[in-house]
Amino acid sequence: MSVRMTDWDLRKLRVLRTLQELGTVRATAEALSMTPSAVSQQLSSLSHQVGVALLEAHGRRVRLTDAAHVLLRHTDVVLAQLERAEAELDGFVRGEAGRVRVGSFATAIPTLVVPALHALRRTHPHLRTRVHQAEAAEVYELLAAGEVDIVLSLAAQVPGDQDGRYERGELLTDPLDVALPAGHRSADAPAPHLRDLAEEQWIFGASGPWRDITLAACAQAGFVPVQGHVASDWRAILDMVAAGLGVALIPRLAAAGQTPGVVLRTPRADRPRRHVVWAVRAGSGQRPQIDAALSALNRIAADLRSSSVQIK
Repeated sequence: MSVRMTDWDLRKLRVLRTLQELGTVRATAEALSMTPSAVSQQLSSLSHQVGVALLEAHGRRVRLTDAAHVLLRHTDVVLAQLERAEAELDGFVRGEAGRVRVGSFATAIPTLVVPALHALRRTHPHLRTRVHQAEAAEVYELLAAGEVDIVLSLAAQVPGDQDGRYERGELLTDPLDVALPAGHRSADAPAPHLRDLAEEQWIFGASGPWRDITLAACAQAGFVPVQGHVASDWRAILDMVAAGLGVALIPRLAAAGQTPGVVLRTPRADRPRRHVVWAVRAGSGQRPQIDAALSALNRIAADLRSSSVQIK
């Protein structure tokens, strides 16, 4: 009689294994909280399935046949592999295995995403991660399409809960410095007012969160900026500022540092800033893998908030 492995009941194989260990049907029944007749029925059914006798009479007791020992040898392999599978699946349940895909705008990757995933690798070595760089305005499209699990984006204001598709929260507020040409009249001012730059040519993007953030910061200072040049790449913006083509707001996370021909000043009276926001699909934040990654991002953000990167 031929029988497929998938037709075998693992419970019957465990009954056979317990009988081999304990030697009697009664002891097997007690160990498995079964009746002796139920043990006998299970073993009789298994014998029928595999097509060979697994037990033989030995006085008042029974003993395993050679075929039973062969079956148990393979059973040990099967049960061990199942234990490995359960252990690996437990890793998914605990968030220690699986994958997390993070979509992020460029300047958050070196400062937030990389340190968070590096820390996550130490605590969850079997959790696979993937980073997808995209513009801040595009990451929600990736999230909605299921191509990423967590996104980092930007906002001019702290996000509300108007969009039922997502769960969102603030990671940190990123201070904005004003970039001036080295010879600018306000370059020597330790903390210039944005209002004093109202007549300047401003450099910022054509659309998206960064344009909104620049307009919001200037509006708070009481003017509408004149967009002299359109750019969203920080290197290009700083090069234009250095050439005297205009002024710009530069986020602290961009880590502009020392750029020849450019002076960075913190307009403390205005305190312009942008909000770095995380978002996940509604309900998915409870997945342990996503929760672990969000916790790592929040820890890195907390470190940044307490460092000199942030305006006190």
